[in-house]
Amino acid sequence: MSIFSRFKKNNNNYILKEGERDVAIEVKDLVMEFKVTKDKIDTLKEYVIRTLKRNKKDKRKIRILDGISFKVYRGERIGILGFNGSGKSTLLRIISGIYEPTYGSVKINGKVAPLLAISAGFDKNYTGKNNIFLNGAFLSMDENYLKEKYDEIVEFSELGEFINYPVKNYSKGMQAKLGFSVATAIKPDILILDEVLGVGDIKFKKKSNKKIKSMMKDGVTVLLVSHSIGQIKKICDRCIWIENGKIIMEGEAKKVCNAYVKSSKKK
Repeated sequence: MSIFSRFKKNNNNYILKEGERDVAIEVKDLVMEFKVTKDKIDTLKEYVIRTLKRNKKDKRKIRILDGISFKVYRGERIGILGFNGSGKSTLLRIISGIYEPTYGSVKINGKVAPLLAISAGFDKNYTGKNNIFLNGAFLSMDENYLKEKYDEIVEFSELGEFINYPVKNYSKGMQAKLGFSVATAIKPDILILDEVLGVGDIKFKKKSNKKIKSMMKDGVTVLLVSHSIGQIKKICDRCIWIENGKIIMEGEAKKVCNAYVKSSKKK
């Protein structure tokens, strides 16, 4: 079975109409709920017994995002702020097509390169070489395109002969290098970054930051989640502050960042 047969292109996101070409991303009335339970069942035997006795606790819904709406225009650099658990990463995963929202819609105009969990889409029993194609498929890259870019990806990753070893033998830094190298192999219209501007060792951090800056100079639309306020102010034009799944404030980056910092001192 081909690695590519394990993946299908996500159809959750769809292209904007011709008259809306200046809008890169439109998020409308977005709601995301997860079902959770307080049950702590450690074994299959316990699960079966409690199921037969019908004394498992019912699942309840937790609303992570609650009616989020905003637009991102082509070429904008948007920072997403929020304390831990506010829904930032969930929002980026919905925009990237990884999660399907409970309600609402996301419209995308252009090719998206999501840099979220850097090693997402890896099978650790496969070699680095196989995982280039596996991870590329996860990011909806064409197999022929990956073959064309293969040598470039390996060179950028600095893995050398380790590319032929199973990923389970890689350090976290090596996995991050490979994931970053695959994800940035395409020329995206929209770049989605979730706390990834510091992967690998010092040398690779400089190289990866240089790569991202180069992509930004080409007019790529950027969505950035970062706990570094300095980084947000330096990179972003505009910010969206999310708290408890709702937008608290949206506007010029410096103004929103200052309000966010002021609020954090009260907590």
